[in-house]
Amino acid sequence: METKNIIQELRIKHGMSQGELADRIFVTRQAVSRWETGETVPNTETLKLLSELFDVSINTLLGAPRKQICQCCGMPLDESIISREKDGTPNGDYCKWCYADGKHMYSNMDDLIEICVKNMVSDEHPEREVREYLRTVLPQLDYWKRYEELSDGGEFEKFKQTLTDEINALNIEGMPKVEKLNALVGSYVDLPYRLPNGNTVRFLDENATYLGDQLESEFGGERFFGVLANMEFILVCTYEKDGKDPELVMYKKR
Repeated sequence: METKNIIQELRIKHGMSQGELADRIFVTRQAVSRWETGETVPNTETLKLLSELFDVSINTLLGAPRKQICQCCGMPLDESIISREKDGTPNGDYCKWCYADGKHMYSNMDDLIEICVKNMVSDEHPEREVREYLRTVLPQLDYWKRYEELSDGGEFEKFKQTLTDEINALNIEGMPKVEKLNALVGSYVDLPYRLPNGNTVRFLDENATYLGDQLESEFGGERFFGVLANMEFILVCTYEKDGKDPELVMYKKR
């Protein structure tokens, strides 16, 4: 689909006239009309405004002229998994596992490789092959090539360590010590916990990215401990394989 059709479709979807759209992004109605006839295309700054207004990436507005991949992990991107800035605007350079709320989730390539390997290994692609592939591809991505420029000087890693220390200080019986916290998207870990009255409750924002880990219980058996945290809270739960039968152990405000 061409840019002219995409802008018109998004405008209509959001119930706006050409004049209303023009007012929202500080251009004339005639400018919007020219975009929708294909006579011109928005400039870079206007594309940013349209991206924020319609909650889509600039690449989508341009008709996805290039195949997008996350510039940290190499995952193919689509609108459902692109990252967000702290103000909620889309960032089409990263997936939401690698970048969230204006922060990069990984400062160590080896840590990222360990996470990717767990999700990419299959009968068709054994672990050794996946590791070799990642070792070749990741250094070519923009984030790792520009790491010194884009990183925060280790501040986020310090925050992760603080969270890890707080979680381990809880001394929850049967739960091993947390060694690393990984980026986890809310929609994948937002489990429904049972209340005494039979209803269920969820605690997470499915569009947010959290830090957490899954740990095998020291008691053995088929249940796991799940840990999730961010700047506001720490959550510990237990569940069976694939998140079945979840039980809340603790929810603590920070």
